Amino acid sequence: MSDPKGPTPPSGGGPLPPDLPEPEIVRPKRWLPSLVWIVPLVAALIGVALVVKSVAMRGPTITISFANAEGLEPGKTKVKYKDVDIGSVRAIKLSPNLSHVLVTVELTKDAEAFAVKDSRFWVVRARIGASGVTGLSTLLSGSYIGADAGRSTESATDFVGLDAPPAVTIDQKGHRYTLHSETLGSLDIGTPIFYRRIQVGQVTGYSLDKDGTGVTVHVFVSAPYDQYVGTNTRWWHASGVNVQLDSNGIKVNTQSLATVVVGGLAFQAPPGQSAGPQAPDSSVFTLASDEVEAMREPDGAPLHVVMYFNQSLRGLAVGAPVDFRGIVLGQVTDIGIEYDAKEHNFTMPVAMDLYPLRLSRRGRGQPPPPHTPQAHELMKRLVARGLRGQLRTGNLLTGQLYVALDIFPKAAPSHTDLDHDPLELPTIPNSLEELQLQVADIAKKLDKIPFDQIGSNLNDSLKSANQLFAQVNTELLPQLRGTLGEAQKTFSAAQATLQQDSPLQSDVHQAMQELTRTLQSLNSLSDYLERHPESLLRGKSGDKP
Repeated sequence: MSDPKGPTPPSGGGPLPPDLPEPEIVRPKRWLPSLVWIVPLVAALIGVALVVKSVAMRGPTITISFANAEGLEPGKTKVKYKDVDIGSVRAIKLSPNLSHVLVTVELTKDAEAFAVKDSRFWVVRARIGASGVTGLSTLLSGSYIGADAGRSTESATDFVGLDAPPAVTIDQKGHRYTLHSETLGSLDIGTPIFYRRIQVGQVTGYSLDKDGTGVTVHVFVSAPYDQYVGTNTRWWHASGVNVQLDSNGIKVNTQSLATVVVGGLAFQAPPGQSAGPQAPDSSVFTLASDEVEAMREPDGAPLHVVMYFNQSLRGLAVGAPVDFRGIVLGQVTDIGIEYDAKEHNFTMPVAMDLYPLRLSRRGRGQPPPPHTPQAHELMKRLVARGLRGQLRTGNLLTGQLYVALDIFPKAAPSHTDLDHDPLELPTIPNSLEELQLQVADIAKKLDKIPFDQIGSNLNDSLKSANQLFAQVNTELLPQLRGTLGEAQKTFSAAQATLQQDSPLQSDVHQAMQELTRTLQSLNSLSDYLERHPESLLRGKSGDKP
């Protein structure tokens, strides 16, 4: 088929050769799209797949309330559990009342278990606390939101973030206990707990009691150490350094260096006793102020007593001991002052709590319960025998006083109102006070002595004595000198008479010799008569008739 327009000139612009045939153009049939459209189609399919995967992997969206948004950034801050990303922060806004911030968090599909009622969230940043320094890695990587999965089956989307990381996570094994104490002391969240000087747990929280009379402390003891917490376990504050001064010297006791700085708790069974069965979770214990108080046996119901003193109470403080011959029976609970309108004088009432059971543990018998007729009768007999209260000095360096109960048989009789609550017990002055009263009485008596009159009389007496000595010197001494001269002459004559070469001595010597010869003759005669008694009748045998 020829072209009506003629042959197409060659590209060079010249005429076609006459012998070249015309090309035949055949247009192919297109039933498939062009390859150019394959690329956007694949991209669209990939995008749809990513969207489907993103929707499939998207978890629940929750809102967490924090006090501030320090360190948090939308699109950057992650939510982590055990250093694994489980979500991210999508938005941050202020609450309607501007009191806090609301952080919108999108969790992953695998983190659906965190959207339950008892889950906990907090901001992890560098902190210094009782348990040490935590969150140092956030100084480089930035803050993130930590999470702790709850065990509840009830779903939730709104949460209140914690101000500080929880001391114990839910997956930690152990037991939680509740302690009641009068004061918190130096305890804080994360404060260590010791058993035989080994750290076995920590404080997880604390709160003030509703009536304001004490503090409730929540603690956690890790496994396997929780098996040593029994029903008979005693708890006490192990903070600081405990110094004791007794007959054996000075004893310094502390759990560890950490307890000196941040405080601590300790627990143990009483000496010689078992801890008993393992205490169940959430058991309640009493927290003592120190180990001595914790190991003390239960005191039972206290007996409320008041004593009236008529002396200065300087040095006596609330908490001072009340003892009976060295055994502490209680402590002072209140100190006051009252005006006695009848006597027109001031009295000092001292209220105290006594625990009679402390005596029964050391005695053979058990006293009757307080505020019973038997107890009143016993107290009446003791007061009749001389039971009195007395202030005594407990420390000479500090001047601290304590109340001593004892039997004073010579005490003046006193009446006790057993129906009065609190029970009123009589008192007597202490030895120093009594000595001061005696000295004051002696001073009064001495003040009544007329020393001026006595001095005047003594002066007159001395004048009379001076006159007497003058008279003796002028009148009696000359006569005494003459008498002494005569006596001296008499003694001289007697001495001359008694000298060895005096005539008297010679005559006496001669008389003694004669007496000696006479005695010798009598001795010979008696011997002869003893041998010849017949000579008294016949005479000597040699004599003639």
